[in-house]
Amino acid sequence: MGLLRGVARTAVVAGTATAVSNRVSRRQAGRWAAQDQQAAPPEQQYAEPPPQQYAPPPEPAEENTGVDLDALKQLGELRDAGVLTEAEFQVQKERILAR
Repeated sequence: MGLLRGVARTAVVAGTATAVSNRVSRRQAGRWAAQDQQAAPPEQQYAEPPPQQYAPPPEPAEENTGVDLDALKQLGELRDAGVLTEAEFQVQKERILAR
């Protein structure tokens, strides 16, 4: 019986020592984690960049064919009114288109 009692006592002491050691290790790990957290710089938080804004597309340029349409219209009205003959109209039209 003495041997059994000695083994049991050793098991109890070893179990208690293991439990105490684990508890101390966990407590110490918690303290170190708290110290690391206090010593570490705060995490950078980045703001979301504003949405990209683009300029509106340019207005289409007026198509310039080199022809003065107003002058041609006026010339046609003069011909229709009888102020210009067909031959005079053709001469003036060629002059406008040649510009």
